[in-house]
Amino acid sequence: MKKEIKKETIMTNKNTNLNTTKEQERSELHRAIWQIANDLRGSVDGWDFKQYVLGILFYRFISENLTNYINADERRTSNKDFDYATLSDKEAEFGRADTIKEKGFYILPSELFVNIRKNARNDANLNETLSKIFNNIENSAKGFDSEDDLKGLFDDLDVNSNKLGGTVEKRNQKLVKLLEAIGDLQLGNYGDNTIDAFGDTYEYLMAMYASNAGKSGGEYYTPQEVSELLAEITTVGKKEVNKVYDPACGSGSLLLKFAKVIGRENVRQGFFGQEINLTTYNLCRINMFLHDINYNHFDIAHGDTLTDPKHWDDEPFDAIVSNPPYSIKWDGDANPLIINDPRFSPAGVLAPKSKADLAFTMHMLSWLSTSGTAAIVEFPGVLYRGGAEQKIRKYLIDNNYIDTVIQLPPDLFFGTTIATCVVILKKSKKDNKTLFIDASAEFVRGGNKNKLSEENRKKILNAFTSRTDAEYFAKLVDNKTIAENDYNIAVSSYVIAEDTREVVNITELNKKITKIVSRQNELRTAIDEIVTDIEG
Repeated sequence: MKKEIKKETIMTNKNTNLNTTKEQERSELHRAIWQIANDLRGSVDGWDFKQYVLGILFYRFISENLTNYINADERRTSNKDFDYATLSDKEAEFGRADTIKEKGFYILPSELFVNIRKNARNDANLNETLSKIFNNIENSAKGFDSEDDLKGLFDDLDVNSNKLGGTVEKRNQKLVKLLEAIGDLQLGNYGDNTIDAFGDTYEYLMAMYASNAGKSGGEYYTPQEVSELLAEITTVGKKEVNKVYDPACGSGSLLLKFAKVIGRENVRQGFFGQEINLTTYNLCRINMFLHDINYNHFDIAHGDTLTDPKHWDDEPFDAIVSNPPYSIKWDGDANPLIINDPRFSPAGVLAPKSKADLAFTMHMLSWLSTSGTAAIVEFPGVLYRGGAEQKIRKYLIDNNYIDTVIQLPPDLFFGTTIATCVVILKKSKKDNKTLFIDASAEFVRGGNKNKLSEENRKKILNAFTSRTDAEYFAKLVDNKTIAENDYNIAVSSYVIAEDTREVVNITELNKKITKIVSRQNELRTAIDEIVTDIEG
């Protein structure tokens, strides 16, 4: 018994030390990034400057990632002291084709981050050097399967932009500082870190700039704790999934949480997403590489998912997560092709042209596998608005597709204080009921935003998993009841909020007031007597 206790204590201490190490590494990393942002931003707008920090960070990552890959392969077979970074470009050319087939790209030794950084201060044409290298990296994939995954990755990293400085000399000074600052970040080897150092740097930068950029940043970034909750919800009871998908993937933070929750090796056939904004589409692909997701394990497409979906040949998906744009305009019934689209037609009506929210919902339902789960962040209006949206909700409820509706706290997302909700879809439910969870009070205040703590997340996940009533928090409702309530699926219609007002006994209160008034009168009389004596 004592041995078991000792072993358990050792494991607990080990986990505690690991968590402490993680937080220390993460804290150090964040401090360094914050310093870079403050030291180098200058006249460059924060949201624009992010492109440069992320771009150089990405350049460093793929340089080191490729070097480590080639070194490991060579050292395993022959030369234990082999270092790709010291080879001549001519020697390195021999391994180009085989490496591109495996890694998706190629960088010659002279063009690696570490070697460019060494000579940066002495390169009067640094901007041209970097521009040429970025083109060479993208062009290295031409004619290979990875060509589309590399194309345009550096488009937003304009090293000749006036945003960096009014002259070539000033631009190069800023680029030198960027290279040195990113190079000084203590990121180590990917496999040696207790945190996902490159990926964590990316996420921190996105969160930092999104919080400062208002809507322009918030459109592209879902807070990590929300992403994690959705990934956990869609993988309950599963150790692996075939494919994960986000039709409005932004920077990819939702998709990549699956790598953390179940491990990227357990997303068997890869990560799929589509994004309409070109800059954000590029950021998403960069994010995949920074989280060490190889080109042949993700398929991120550019375009309008509602009118031009790119993954017809890849659906259905086991897990779908998304935070689509709220109440944007779309073609709707003005587009004759959409009216008969098999994704939307089953409901018998299209989402309003001024509000595409439920069009995204119907799209995701259509591409969800029979045994899959979709978790969608929704604008609260879709839960109760009338007209076409009510008819779509009727279709979803009558066919038993809505599994759960979760009311989230307000002020979680960047760029808005709206209290959003999560609608969870399933095609194979065991009951004909819908679970409602009121998590509006499940948050902690962090800085100028609310956050879901681990405890908050676990409480929501436990309620979702147990699927039972919990006073003031969760209610399992028969779909007939929802139909009788005009298909209103707002959580507040079914979960009674706790009355936190203080209970007041009116009779006792009146007695206290009477005593106070009586005492006041006594004091007034006494004061009047004192004043009379003084005046007399």
